[in-house]
Amino acid sequence: MRYGEIPGLNKPVARIVQGSTMIGSDLDEARSFALLDQVYELGCNTIDTAHGYSGGNSERIIGRWMQTRGLRDKIVIITKGGAHSEDRRRMTPFDITSDLHDSLARLKTNYIDLYLLHRDDPDLPVEPIIDILNEHQRAGRFHIFGASNWSHQRIEAANTYAQANGLEPFVVSSPQFSLVESLGEPWPLCLSISGSTGIAARAWYEQTQMPLLAWSPLASGFFSGRFRRDNLHTFGEREWDRVCIQTYASEENFQRLDRVDILAAEKGLTASQVALAYVLNQPMNIFAAVGPSSGEKFRANVEASDVRLTPQEIDWLDLRSDSR
Repeated sequence: MRYGEIPGLNKPVARIVQGSTMIGSDLDEARSFALLDQVYELGCNTIDTAHGYSGGNSERIIGRWMQTRGLRDKIVIITKGGAHSEDRRRMTPFDITSDLHDSLARLKTNYIDLYLLHRDDPDLPVEPIIDILNEHQRAGRFHIFGASNWSHQRIEAANTYAQANGLEPFVVSSPQFSLVESLGEPWPLCLSISGSTGIAARAWYEQTQMPLLAWSPLASGFFSGRFRRDNLHTFGEREWDRVCIQTYASEENFQRLDRVDILAAEKGLTASQVALAYVLNQPMNIFAAVGPSSGEKFRANVEASDVRLTPQEIDWLDLRSDSR
């Protein structure tokens, strides 16, 4: 396992972060405990969850696992609040506070290592949001905070306000990033920095080196080998299959997948390992949040973090060049 440092945390942070959308939904508590035991044994000390995952059961199970194993001080817990509901956007000081207290209770802890805002509401000013986050940070409810699915312009505006007023800023950003280009939002108000539309954002993150927690770096299973040009009609209404097909199943992305398969065969890797290596070989300060449901699959992701791709291979995979 490779680790990085994030300012404000006194623990190393695993470069391959275990996601938890399946915990409490696809996996019951016993299977979730087994998965968390396996990834911890493989060196992963960093878990990403959210107030909204599995109706709160993801946080509850992770909290019970940490308590049972006596591992709280060794685990970097990332959780998120302020996700919007079907009824309204929830990026208000009240909603942030309510979600944060729920998460602390569910996780059975008195602090969170890294707290992220799960969505943004660009219609709201950044000042009250930064103010309430600083209030909770001063109270010790989390060590540092960041933003998920916020544009780099909004993050920059929030941090400019923080700096001008002697307040703590966002120190981490968590957008979607992968080799393939998104056709649209997989869920409302999600933000991707992939592809041609993300060029300016990627340049900003490369310049600032703000720690970047890339979610869905494997594009919701697009690189799993399950999805082909000729079988998309065979998938049912399973949410993750629907998201993958609607968001990533374009001809250009299948051309990227073709090249991933070629390079994987040459290097003795899987397509998913090459796709993850593409993300981790970018000139940004990247941590990748993956969602494998077994220790074996997590191990394959860890192995991908050791794969080095040349700039020529990266350009070829992304269709920016026909030679490598």
